[in-house]
Amino acid sequence: MDNKKIWTKDFIVTSIINFLLMLVMYLLIVTIAPFSVKEYGVSTSVAGLVSGIFIIGTLIARLAVGGLISKVGSRRILLIGLAITVLASAFYLGAVNLPLLMANRFFHGVGLGIASTATGTMVAQMLPPSRRGEGIGYFSLSTVLATAIGPFFGIFLSQHFEFSVLFIFCLAISIGCALMFFFVRKTPAVMPKKDVQVSKVKFGVSSLLEKRALPIGFITLLAAMAYSGVLSFISFYAEEVNLVNAASFFFLVYAIAVLLSRPFTGKLLDVKGNKFVVYPSLLLFAAGLLLLSGVQAGWMLLLAGGILGLGFGNFQSSAQAIALQGVKPERLGVATSTFFIFLDFGFGFGPYVLGALIPLIGYRELYVVLTIVVIVALALFVLFSRIRKKSEQTAM
Repeated sequence: MDNKKIWTKDFIVTSIINFLLMLVMYLLIVTIAPFSVKEYGVSTSVAGLVSGIFIIGTLIARLAVGGLISKVGSRRILLIGLAITVLASAFYLGAVNLPLLMANRFFHGVGLGIASTATGTMVAQMLPPSRRGEGIGYFSLSTVLATAIGPFFGIFLSQHFEFSVLFIFCLAISIGCALMFFFVRKTPAVMPKKDVQVSKVKFGVSSLLEKRALPIGFITLLAAMAYSGVLSFISFYAEEVNLVNAASFFFLVYAIAVLLSRPFTGKLLDVKGNKFVVYPSLLLFAAGLLLLSGVQAGWMLLLAGGILGLGFGNFQSSAQAIALQGVKPERLGVATSTFFIFLDFGFGFGPYVLGALIPLIGYRELYVVLTIVVIVALALFVLFSRIRKKSEQTAM
């Protein structure tokens, strides 16, 4: 019998675990660059690398675990990832120099890559295929809430307390996240033995990446690189334009915009199709970046945050659902991993590349450049959609 329910106990608990994982990630991703500048006197480019190397660790972890999930079970993979994130959160307190900090950022990224790939796969396995777009939309709200609450608390704690308090806070959250694991009792079925044997023989690129997820993955890479310029440098930009107070609420407005729109966009993706969500999402994303480049007052900064929430916030969840369309059940882990590999690549290398551009062009011009990047992503989505439609018509 096809179970049409979305809001099961395991779905809710897995979403909470994902929220706590992402909360720590976003809490640190907006504060670790300023911390590096303050503590070690590094350039904005190096500070961007400190922020982004976390995502590089995540990227490498996803390459490794995507094919393993279907063999050993996503619940076991999740436990390994959670254990690493707890250790990494504790090690921040002992990172007394830049090399140690960067090493721990990488280690932490590996843990998050393992754990979040597991949660994403578990949710995909739990959801009925006919409601997968809607369900993933709801699940991704856990990330959206983290993108609001994490930066909000990160900026608040860094402004009013020593950074050691921020790291202790992250450790407490990570421990709570690990404890939630024991409330997830349903383990999605592992791959049958005969399929495991085949996969061992055919190890290669196909065991690491899902071909059907590659086009939307590349578009996601461009979008993630554009959004990384917001995540990593909004604090610096806010200081430059004297809007620090408004910036502390930027991600909160971002999240509210996504929360209000997500119940509609997830259903729209399932009922109407990809273009009805992706087209307006990328257009709004570009508009938000363009507005951000010219902010003169606090209300403009917050309005840009809301538009970016409607844009990138809804694109990210929709792209994840699109990456799983037409994928065989035993390939859901690889497809989920493929999507996040491209997402992480954009988030990981974006801050380093963009950090090198800032001294040359400035923050305002940077967001204009990123507007163009998003428009290119939209053009590629139109192209890939047409190619896919033609191939499907030919196959009929």
